[in-house]
Order: sequence, then C-alpha cells, then structure tokens
Amino acid sequence: MQGMMRALAAVALCTIPLAARAEYRVREVGSFHIGGHEVVLEGLPTSQISFTAGMAPITVDPNGQFETGQMYVQYVKLAEPSAPLPILLWHGGGLSGVTWETKPDGKPGWQQFFLERGYDTYVSDAVERGRASWSRYPEIYTSPPLFRTKREGWDIFRIGPADGWAQEPSARHAFEGTQFPISDYDQFAKQAVPRWATNDAATQAAYDAYVRKVCPCVIVVHSQGGNFGYTAALHNPDLVKALVLVEPSGAPDPAKADASAVKGIPHLVVWGDYLDRVPFWTPLMKANAAWRDAVNKAGGHVEWLELPKAGLHGNTHMLMMDRNSDAIAARVSDWLGQQKLTR
Repeated sequence: MQGMMRALAAVALCTIPLAARAEYRVREVGSFHIGGHEVVLEGLPTSQISFTAGMAPITVDPNGQFETGQMYVQYVKLAEPSAPLPILLWHGGGLSGVTWETKPDGKPGWQQFFLERGYDTYVSDAVERGRASWSRYPEIYTSPPLFRTKREGWDIFRIGPADGWAQEPSARHAFEGTQFPISDYDQFAKQAVPRWATNDAATQAAYDAYVRKVCPCVIVVHSQGGNFGYTAALHNPDLVKALVLVEPSGAPDPAKADASAVKGIPHLVVWGDYLDRVPFWTPLMKANAAWRDAVNKAGGHVEWLELPKAGLHGNTHMLMMDRNSDAIAARVSDWLGQQKLTR
C-alpha cells in the first residue's frame, strides 16, 4: 500500500504545471444577448414532425414572430480587477468565441490569460455564430450558409503549405518551425461553424450596441472581426479606449472613412509568420497598411507588430492557439500597460 501511495504521489507531482498560473477570484459569471429585431413570417406551410423516437408527430407551424440579428456575450467579472477597463475578445470568420477559451491542445486560452492579468473579460459569438443562433434561409437570411473545409482552414490559416495537406493526419506536414500543434488540428476543426455572406450590417449593428452597453473598454479582434472592430471604434470613439487587431482581414477605406475620428484610440496590429507564403494575405495586409497610414497621418497612433521581426517565429493565423501564444499575449498586455488606460 505504501508503495502504491508513493507511486500515486509521483504521478501527481508529474502533472503539476512547470509554471503555476496566477490565481484570481471571480465576482460574477454571466451572459446576455444584444442587438437584433423582430421579424414576422407568414404563408409558410406547416409540417408533421416527430421530435424523438416513439413520439407521435405534431404539427409544426413556422409562421409567427422571431428574433434575428442578435449576438451572444459571456462575461467573467473579477472580484478585484487590477486592469482599469474590461477587455472584449472578438472572433473571426467561420469561428466563435471558442477562439479565446481553451486551446485545441487543452491549454488555457487568452481569456484566462487576461483574467490572470486582472481584466474583466467578455467573449462573444457574433450574429449567426454559436449561441447567437441562426435564422431561417431564405426567408430571413438571404444567402445560404457557408462551411469551411479542413483543407481550406489549413491553407488560409497558414498551418502549412498547400501540398502539406493530407486527409490522413500522420501524412500532413506543416510549415517548418510552425508553432501550431498540428497533432491537434482536427480538434481545432471541430470549432468551425457556418457563416453567411449577407449579414455584415446586422453584425456591425450588434457589435455597436454591445460596445455601447459594456464600454469604455479595450477591444481585441481577430481576422474577420477586424473590420467590425475598426468600424465600432469609428462609431464609438469615446468608448473604445484601445484596439488590438490580430491579423485583421479587413480595414476601412481611407477614401470613405474619417481616420481622424479614431486618432485618440491607440491601435496595435499584430501579424504572424509565413504571410509571404500564402498570397491570400497580400491584399489584406495592404488594406490594413493603408488605414494605418491614414490614422497616423491624422495624428493617431497605430503600432504595427510583425512577430518574426520581434523575434517570435512560426506563428500561424491562429496565433492565439500557437504554442507560444502566451508570449504574444504578454506583448499585447505590455503594450496595453504602456497606453495608461483610464475610464
């Protein structure tokens, strides 16, 4: 028995993380839906449906009142936050707030990182994603849902070269030096959710309502969330106190948007590695650079952080899931600290 206890103790010691994570006390965990409006459907046929085995069919009537265009937000508020403002984490296309939670390899994500740094955190599912829920097509959504294949994600998220993809996981090969845990790529692919091509206006309206409800705040956006973040700052320059853009896939057009409206909001734009290997990213970086230059010319402050030039190599588009993602989050946290943020 004593030998067994010693063995169990040895196993327990081996499972203790090498670097203990910070502890924090939580005051409140909650959620809400925001944005959206009512629509009424009429003239649609009823149907007879049995919802479970052995259940007699019932009449389902799709006509009536529905809510559409809402988004979902979950928050964690600390008992004693040390950061002056909450941090809002916005996901990218075909994804949801899971982006910021637990990484595909099971390690804590940026939500926990910023909780440990003293921030109240808000993680959202945008309109049409995750717990925000869908709406009927074609009666409400005017385009069909789009689904990303695992191969498409491999390519445009810069996990590996196009010829590195294979259906069999053991046959795949990533970019040399990649920080993404490719053995967990299929686990990551389980996060993919459908997206629609015609809901941007509703999504922006919901994000703007979200900012007006929660902020002043810091906003961290990823990929497709980039343009929504830029625009939310333009619409609410007094409420957005800092904007961190992780590989934003869109940016305002300087010829159409007033860059001077956000000159008082510090921006940090973060880029990973292998961008020159995937042509998809060239025009997107160019668009973001044009907006950066316009804001800086107007007297603002947009900092451009290319991780390889800063000594951090091997990062994919999903850099918040890469093995060195805590080091990147620390760069973001340090930058935020330099901004002297106040309400």
